Amino acid sequence: MDTYQFHDVKLTWLDGGFNKLDGGAMFGPVPKVLWSRKYAVDEDNKIDLATEPILLQTGGKNIMIESGMGAGKLTDKMIRNLGVTRESRVEESLAELGLAPEDIDIILMTHLHNDHAAGLTKRGEDGFVSVFPNAVIYTTKIEWDEMREPNIRSKSTYFRDNWEAIQDQVRTFEDEIEVLPGIRMVHTGGHSNGHAVIEIERDGETMVHMGDIMPTHAHQNPLWVLGFDDYPMDSIFAKERILKKAYDGNWRFIFYHDAVYRMIRWDENGKEMVETLERTPFE
Repeated sequence: MDTYQFHDVKLTWLDGGFNKLDGGAMFGPVPKVLWSRKYAVDEDNKIDLATEPILLQTGGKNIMIESGMGAGKLTDKMIRNLGVTRESRVEESLAELGLAPEDIDIILMTHLHNDHAAGLTKRGEDGFVSVFPNAVIYTTKIEWDEMREPNIRSKSTYFRDNWEAIQDQVRTFEDEIEVLPGIRMVHTGGHSNGHAVIEIERDGETMVHMGDIMPTHAHQNPLWVLGFDDYPMDSIFAKERILKKAYDGNWRFIFYHDAVYRMIRWDENGKEMVETLERTPFE
């Protein structure tokens, strides 16, 4: 498992699954001739994407960002349509670290689409049960409301099986919340109406997880939005605002979906990578 030390915060990427999605859908209005220069694509127009939660360990707390795509929950049709090549092995990853799901204290959910939230529950003897029963799960109020009452578009990714068993664990916020000192969630909208980003600040330095408004390093351009974005202009405005702060402040970026990089720090112009952590594929 890949790790990175950010001051007193240790980051470890867990095996949350892997899939291949249509590159055109992932880059929306951007012509293939442009995006394919920045992110590899196969002969079927598919690109590699991870769904790998990030474990943060700091101050005696075990915190997860996202939950993976789950295991044993997808139908054959969903596996085919989503190009799933590996389902989650988050519990196995935790065991390798000497941890159990019960040891997770907090889960930060940028949003609750199935590829991020399916790992929150699993099949039990009498239906679905929480995978992380002792965790407080944070998400925006907008996202949580839509999860339970999806619209005609979002009902294809917000599933009852992913929320019903964990509803007593969920804590919501509106604009911004400091979950722990120096760890904030900030509502952005864009990819979904309730989408949020996560900022981790230590000793004047900041690390940001952009969720799905910037799922890979190749989505760095504010105008490069996903075909899956419900509110693309909100994604553009949020990325533009955050990237300006990030470049000025020498921020690091961490990723859940990127199949190439775990972490990148760009220069003050956003042109050159001055620090990177490449992703080591799970076997």
